[in-house]
Amino acid sequence: MNNDTASTRVPLSRSALDALAASVADAATIVGIGGSTRSSREVSGVQDQLLRRLVLHHGFRALALQDGAGAGAELDRYVRGGAGSAADALAGAWRPQRTEETVAALEWIRAFNRDHPDDPVRVFGVKPVQAGRDDYDAVLGYVRSAAPGQLAAVAAHLDPVRTAHDIDEHVQRARGTHPGRPFAEHARDALALVRSLPRTDGYDDALARLRLIVDFHEHSVAGRGDYGGEAAVWSGVIGDFRRRTGARVVYWDGIAHTAAAGTVLGMAPQGGPRASVGSVLRERFGSRYVSVDVGFHHGDLGSVAVPEPGPDLVDARLGAVDAPAHWLDLRAEDVRRQWDGPAKARVISGVYDPAQDATRYIGVASLADAFDVLVHIRRVSPVRQLP
Repeated sequence: MNNDTASTRVPLSRSALDALAASVADAATIVGIGGSTRSSREVSGVQDQLLRRLVLHHGFRALALQDGAGAGAELDRYVRGGAGSAADALAGAWRPQRTEETVAALEWIRAFNRDHPDDPVRVFGVKPVQAGRDDYDAVLGYVRSAAPGQLAAVAAHLDPVRTAHDIDEHVQRARGTHPGRPFAEHARDALALVRSLPRTDGYDDALARLRLIVDFHEHSVAGRGDYGGEAAVWSGVIGDFRRRTGARVVYWDGIAHTAAAGTVLGMAPQGGPRASVGSVLRERFGSRYVSVDVGFHHGDLGSVAVPEPGPDLVDARLGAVDAPAHWLDLRAEDVRRQWDGPAKARVISGVYDPAQDATRYIGVASLADAFDVLVHIRRVSPVRQLP
C-alpha cells in the first residue's frame, strides 16, 4: 500500500518520517500527535503520514479525534466500508475536521481496512454524543406538528444557535458576527417552551434532542468560557477504548490538548496551569503515552498570514535550523539537556489575530515533560476546506 498521496504535503523526507514513527512507537500504546494549528496543510500532512506509518509498521489500530461520539461513529462506519464518500461521512463532523486533508486520511484508512478485514483501524470521537443539525430540524418538525402556534417562538431561539455547527460561537464573537445573546441561554429557553407543549407523539424524542442541543452549547468553548476542553472526560474515552479493545491509539488534536503536562494559556495566564488530555493520559499510562508537537515558524493559513514567531517562543529557536522541516527527540538525554526548561509554544486557533500574536501560546513548566518529540516546519500553507 502506498504510504504517500498527492493530497498530503509533508516537508519531512520519507526516511525521516519512518525514523520518527519508529521512535514514538517503540514503547507507546497511545500517541498524541498535536498540531499548533488546525489550518495548515503541512501540519495535517505530518499527522496523517505518522498515522499511516504507525498503522502499517507498528500495529496501531485506532484514531481518536476531537469530535462527538456520533460524528466519530459515522467516520468509523465509512472507514469500515460504509456507503457514501469520506466527504459525506464528514458532513456532521466538527468544522475544522472537514478538509480535503482529512478526506485523504479517511480514504487511506478505508483502503487499509479493505485489505485487512480481520484487523481494521477504528475511528472514534473523544467527546460524548453531541447534537447535530438534524436535531434542530427534528425539534422544529415536532413543534410544527404538535403546536404550530409556537413554531416561530421556538425557531427564534434555535435558528441563531444552530450556526455554531458551522462557525463556533467563540469564533463568531471574535469576528464580530455573533448576534449577542449567549447561545446556551437561547437553547435553554427553547427547551422550556417545548416542555410546556402537549405530550403528543414525538414529545419525548423532541425533549431528548433539545437536551442534547442545550448540552452542546453549555459545553462549548463559549458556554464554558474556557479553551481548555474537558481533559478528564476526553482522556477517559481514549483510555477506556484502549482498555476495551487492546488497540494502540493515535490521538489527533491541538497541542494544548495533547501535551503530556499541564499548560498555561497565553490568552488567560491568570488561570494558571490546567490539566490537558495528554497530562491525564500520562498520569494513567506513564511513558506508554507519547506526545508529539507539530509546530511551524511562519506562513499563510488562508484566512490569515502568520508572522515569524517572537524570540521568546520555542518556535523561534527551532526555526534557527535552515531546513524545510526537522524533528527532535527530547527523550534523548543530550537533547533534553539542551532544550528542557520552561517554554512557550505558539498556538494558532480559529480566533487568531496577528496583532495579538504575543499572547497566542501555551506555556509549560518543562518542555521535555510536555512533549517527547518536537516536529518543526519552516513554512506552512492552508488546508483545503470542504464546501
